[in-house]
Amino acid sequence: MEYLSEKLKQRTKELALRIIRTLRALPKSDEARVIGRQLLRSATSVAANYRAVCRSRSRAEFISKIGTVVEETDETVFWLEMLLDTEQLRTDEVQSLLVEANELLAIFAASLRTAKANKK
Repeated sequence: MEYLSEKLKQRTKELALRIIRTLRALPKSDEARVIGRQLLRSATSVAANYRAVCRSRSRAEFISKIGTVVEETDETVFWLEMLLDTEQLRTDEVQSLLVEANELLAIFAASLRTAKANKK
């Protein structure tokens, strides 16, 4: 279990770093700036909040914190989709980020469902 949590810590941090690097290529328009800030905030929040999940002291705290991670990961997916839909970046520049964010979202959502089911 420890190995998995360390691997996910690394994946979430790497996703945030990749997004930071990608955002440097955004055009200098108002809409790109707004989307970029929102994406930066949500992506870095995923990484930071997952670290907090790993320090949970109770099942209730775990459920609360992993719920936040699910929300922030879903928001990250949304903002990546907005970059594509508004044609701020090319599809090839965003697609692998979107795949990774969706994979992480599936993992965290499944973890939340499992934790809630085991609570009963």
